[in-house]
Amino acid sequence: MVDKQLQMADQVIEEAVKEEKAVKAKGTAKENVREAKEHKEDKGADIREESDDSGMISALKMVAPGTPLREGLDSILRAKTGALIVIGNSAEVMALVEGGFSLDVEFAPPSLYELAKMDGAIVLSSDAKRILFANAQLVPDPSVPSVETGIRHRTAERVARQTDALVIAISQRRGVITLYRGANRYSLQDISVILSKANQALQTLEKYKRVLDKALVNLTALEFEDLVTVYDVVWVVQRGEMVLRIERELDNYTSELGNEGRLIIMQVEELVANVRDQLLYVIQDYLEDGGKRAKEVLYTIGTWPADELLDLSNISRALGWGAGANNLELYVYPRGYRILRRIPRLPGAIIENLVNRFGNLQNVLKATIEELDDVEGIGEIRARAIKNGLRRLQDQVMLERYM
Repeated sequence: MVDKQLQMADQVIEEAVKEEKAVKAKGTAKENVREAKEHKEDKGADIREESDDSGMISALKMVAPGTPLREGLDSILRAKTGALIVIGNSAEVMALVEGGFSLDVEFAPPSLYELAKMDGAIVLSSDAKRILFANAQLVPDPSVPSVETGIRHRTAERVARQTDALVIAISQRRGVITLYRGANRYSLQDISVILSKANQALQTLEKYKRVLDKALVNLTALEFEDLVTVYDVVWVVQRGEMVLRIERELDNYTSELGNEGRLIIMQVEELVANVRDQLLYVIQDYLEDGGKRAKEVLYTIGTWPADELLDLSNISRALGWGAGANNLELYVYPRGYRILRRIPRLPGAIIENLVNRFGNLQNVLKATIEELDDVEGIGEIRARAIKNGLRRLQDQVMLERYM
């Protein structure tokens, strides 16, 4: 077995650069690691948390079925061989690499499988297109916390926490692929299990989307009738945020499914095509605090835990209407952004001029053609189109409300 390993390593090394260059590169990396650490510490906590979330999704896409990296990982699993793989060639990563073989060759799944037969770690480039080192030793800071007990997984977690690189540990005994990135840890599951969960989430998304559509139709009808309360608005925002949360959960599933999730992706895109825009227009219509923007409010609501989202008074407070129970019964008046955007061929600048001129939707509905014509950018033809468009939209909504 040892002779085969050495023969295989010699074949790969023929394509590599000289060992002296690798040692020199690692020496330069060690000199730069302190500067990289200081730069990393300057990041804000919120930005770091957001990048961690998006980083794990990108990691799932990198190891999704159908990718070359996943093909190599599956070969290692089938051979019941453990592995420790680091994806990244930053200064911080290279400073932790000691010994091993310097390769710098193009990535290929069979090469990854063969190199995993040796005990050391494998280091890939950040895009996982080249194999940089094999049979290397990783020496992370032992003071970095780790909840793992095995040597391979403990090293993987510490390297990931110390460098923010994607580290993959494959358990030889349990046959499980575990991803580490920053403080995040995720174990890949069987494709059939992920498909089952994704289909269940998709059914839930369809149900919530139907509820949201009915709530939007009801809100539109109440806007034409001038009978909107704070409760009607926050109910729509709550339903919409729930739809967006299910979409984010499905995004995690489809990222891990890779090619197997194509049909699910198509269905999700069709269901939530304009949900986020609709919510932003609703918030823009009813936001009481003029110092806030609709995107900021929606982002804040999106960070709440589930129990806070279920409390409608919290959404009322976020919109600037207060958190009291009686506040939900207050009558409110839309500015008209959402309704006016449903009129064909009406530019956003014209909508902004209409809102600035008339203040709310009811005043726009009551305006005559001559008054609409006086608004900057609106001529007589467009004024008639706005008037007729609002009338047709009102008739359509009243029919949909009782269907």
